[in-house]
Amino acid sequence: MNSRHACAAVLFLAALSGGKVAQAAEPVIYPLEEPVSLETEPPAFVLQITPYLWAAGFTGDISPFRHGPTIGIEKRFSDIMDDLNFGGFVNLWARQESFVLSADVMYVNTTDSRTSGPLPPLPLPIPIPPGTTVSGSVDSTQFMATVQGGYRLVGTPEFTLDVLGGARFWHISNDVTVSASRLGIARRYGERFGWVDPVVGARAFLPLTQAFSLQAQVDIGGFGVGSDFTWSALATANYIVNDQFSFSAGYKVLDVDYRNGGHVYDTRLHGPVLGMTWRF
Repeated sequence: MNSRHACAAVLFLAALSGGKVAQAAEPVIYPLEEPVSLETEPPAFVLQITPYLWAAGFTGDISPFRHGPTIGIEKRFSDIMDDLNFGGFVNLWARQESFVLSADVMYVNTTDSRTSGPLPPLPLPIPIPPGTTVSGSVDSTQFMATVQGGYRLVGTPEFTLDVLGGARFWHISNDVTVSASRLGIARRYGERFGWVDPVVGARAFLPLTQAFSLQAQVDIGGFGVGSDFTWSALATANYIVNDQFSFSAGYKVLDVDYRNGGHVYDTRLHGPVLGMTWRF
């Protein structure tokens, strides 16, 4: 389907595709959890706050409106920067002795108002004949949060391994405004949908020196409860500035396949991540 021949649908897809720091999902930057000397006994309680950027590309199939057309999209990070209104990403990580807690939150709002062309059939409040030339905009808001609790199976100065379990929450809101000059009309249509995925995973941390470390986290979920299936993987390299600050850089992939109630959200986000951690 040509993008200029599917105005509202393509507009939505461009909006959904992310934003300047495309969506995220899932635990993103978990930098060095123990930024202290390897000879130092780790503290009993650790809290980390990590705002981060995720320059993700976006591919997949989406049907933004109930029983609407499903359209395939593929966008690079550079393709979607202009559509971003706001993007915020933050990760929280806490450990009390052997018990761990992770919370990752994403909020992205985008607007695409640059497309015009023949409109396919859409579930608008009034019928618009297929082929009518229209212009329009799509305002899309995506909220996602992953909350997991877990237990530290291995906790040595040379290596740590945590097992995790929890849930990932999705909420997507789309508002389309279209105008058809030939008919002299303008209409607004909006839909909201969301779901919850159970997830299980693991997180590993490997110190290389007193300043540098490597970290990896993976999870799988969905299992037909919310989405049919979802998985994510993250790997970062971390550098300690001091006992309170550290930096992380790496790469993240998030995949989800949701099909329910006439909505389709089968997407993959992937790209580099960069964050800075405050440790308390």
